[in-house]
This record gives sequence, structure tokens and C-alpha cells, in this order.
Amino acid sequence: MMQRFQRLIKLKQARNGLLSYQRNFSALPSYAQCDDPQDQVLVEGRAKSRAAILNRPASLNALTIPMVARLKRLYESWEENPDIGFVLMKGSGKAFCSGSDVVSLCELLNEGKMEECKTYFQTLYKFVYLQATYLKPHVAILDGFTMGAGAGIAVPGMFRVATNKTVFAHPEAQIGFHPDAGASFYLSRLPGYLGEYLALTGEKLNGAEMIACGLASHYVLHERLDLVEERLGKLITDEATVIETSLAQYGDLVYPDKTSVLLKFEIIDKCFSHDTVEEIVDALESEAADDSYNEWCKNAIGKIKEASPLSLKVTLQSIREGRFQSLDQCLAREYRMSLAGMSKQVSNDVCEGVRARLVDKDFAPKWDPPSLEEVSKDMVDSYFSPLGEFEPELELPTALREPYI
Repeated sequence: MMQRFQRLIKLKQARNGLLSYQRNFSALPSYAQCDDPQDQVLVEGRAKSRAAILNRPASLNALTIPMVARLKRLYESWEENPDIGFVLMKGSGKAFCSGSDVVSLCELLNEGKMEECKTYFQTLYKFVYLQATYLKPHVAILDGFTMGAGAGIAVPGMFRVATNKTVFAHPEAQIGFHPDAGASFYLSRLPGYLGEYLALTGEKLNGAEMIACGLASHYVLHERLDLVEERLGKLITDEATVIETSLAQYGDLVYPDKTSVLLKFEIIDKCFSHDTVEEIVDALESEAADDSYNEWCKNAIGKIKEASPLSLKVTLQSIREGRFQSLDQCLAREYRMSLAGMSKQVSNDVCEGVRARLVDKDFAPKWDPPSLEEVSKDMVDSYFSPLGEFEPELELPTALREPYI
């Protein structure tokens, strides 16, 4: 059994390389939404596998505290169960997962319940680490919206199946937060400076683009997902190679179209390789004079100027540090950053961004500070500083579950 686990770990680490190019798949049945925490994550039993179904379709399966806690418990029990060979995760409705339920988190903050917010981030990041070091094959079906922490709970897994309906994005800076749940690890490992571009602008990738840059491992048309799920449900195996063959059997070969951002690496690298957000904006404005990239540059500038200035600077530093850190180090740092953002000690940008974009929807946030020039180095540094004497750091089981680089 130990030899098999070691083989799985090696295969997983090889398959997890973000520069691999593969095909994809996904599934999307419709389930009734229920307010009972137990029903926010449904379970389907298969011959030799289990499926976890995120079940808040009206909220695009945004992750709540009970959902994350239940996922962690389920995955721990499934890993220990010798009768379960592999695990699958999917979403109900038109999303895989739109990320954290930031509206609920801000409500907790406004009620003075910071400890519950801490518990949420602790549980979420521990689940991401569990996913990344899971001893059994894992399949995530990324059909529909896959955003923020929704990507974080899927990308570290062994198999990530995208479809023609997949929409991937990290729009956290636009709501005054930062890409978390391991995002600074995998975004920083995308080709060139694509990670910086996605994190600062919040722009989207489709399923074909996820395959091309290695975020997804397989591609399957949405219309064929039932066939894929049926095939996987009948498998009696714990061998990753068998699951890989089954996914490839229904996979489709796709390429980004001629308008894809992935065909703009030259301009992305030229503009987003700079050391500061100010220099990135200056570079984009200079390039906007070129007819070849005029509209694209103007759009990128517009997206950046919509975001929180403080979040932009924090996000850029996070991606840059993530390039040289292992996943566990990224998660520990992101935990500090998340507590700093939610504590309101430096700024109230998180709740202000949530108010403007998700609650009142006036899309007119009052950022504090209001401009890049007014964001001091001390403000940014405070997000990366070790937690205080009486505030425990995020503890991950690295002694038991070896992190990978």
C-alpha cells in the first residue's frame, strides 16, 4: 500500500506541473439548493469512488464556513478509507465555485466576529494543502465559473477538467482583497508574467486557455460531461493512469483562438514584468499609443484603475514572493495577508469593495487610500509581517504531508 501511495505522489507531482499541456472535461447536473449546512456539500457514492458536489447554485457555489469544514472532513475520511480509490469534485448549477462567500465574511466582520473569519481562512487553506498533498487521485470538473478560492480548491489536484463553459478568474483586487487559497503559488508559475496580468486585472481565461497555460489537465465539451461521469463512476480502480486514460478517451483537442490573451505574451511580459504597479501602468499607457495593442492596453489600464490601490500593491508583491516559495509557505503568508485585510487595521477596502460590487452594486467604491501614490511601503509591509505574539500562525502538517516546490 505504501509503495502505491508513493507512486501516486510521484505521478501527482509530475501531473501537477503548470506547464503541461493536456485535454479536459466537466459535469453539471442541477441540484436543489438547501440552507442546511449538510446539504451545501452533497455526496455521491460510486463503485470505487466518491463525488463531492458543491451545492449553493443560487450563490454560484460560493464557499461558506460549513462547506469548507465539511469538505475537509470528507476528504480526510475518504483518504483513509481503503474502499475508495479516487475522489471527484464538481459544482451544481452554472458554476464550479465562484470563490469565498465574501459577503457573509464581511457581515461577520461587521458583527465583530473576527474569530469566525480566522476559522474560515484556517480551514480553507488547510483544505487546499490537503488537496495538494492528497494520496489518492482527484478529479475536479471545472464547468462554469471557477473563480478565486474556487480555483484554489481545484488547481492543486491531480486532474483538472475544463470545458467550453469554464470561466477562470481571480478578481480579488477589484473587491479590495488579494488572490489567496494558494493562488500566489500557481499564478506565479504561469508562463512569463501572465500571473501578474491575471491577478492585477482580474481578467478571465476560458477552458481552452486554461489548457494552454497548464491550469487545466483535460478538456471536454460540456455536452459530453454525462458520458465522462458515467465512465468514471464505473471505474473500480485507484490507479491514476487508468483515470487519465478514461479522461483522455472523452477529451477534445482545443487551441486558444486568435483573439486570446495567450497570443499577447510579448506585450504582457513587456508591461507586467516591472517592479511596481505604477511602472506597469506607465508601460501600458506607453504601449497604448501602438495601434496593435491600443484597445487591449486601454482595457487592462481600466481594469487596474477599478481595483483597490492597496490591494494592487499587496497582490503584486504576493505573486512575486510566491515564485520562490513552496505551496505551504505561500498559504502561511496568504493567511497573514488575509487577516491583515479583514482586520481593517490598515484599510476597510475589503468590505467597501464587497459593498460596491456585490451588495449595493453601485460599482463606485471609495478606496482608502484612493490612489497608488498614497499607498505607503509600511502599509504594504504590514500585510506580510509575521503575526503578533498572541496570534498563532497558520499551521500546516508539513511533517506528515511533504510539501512540493
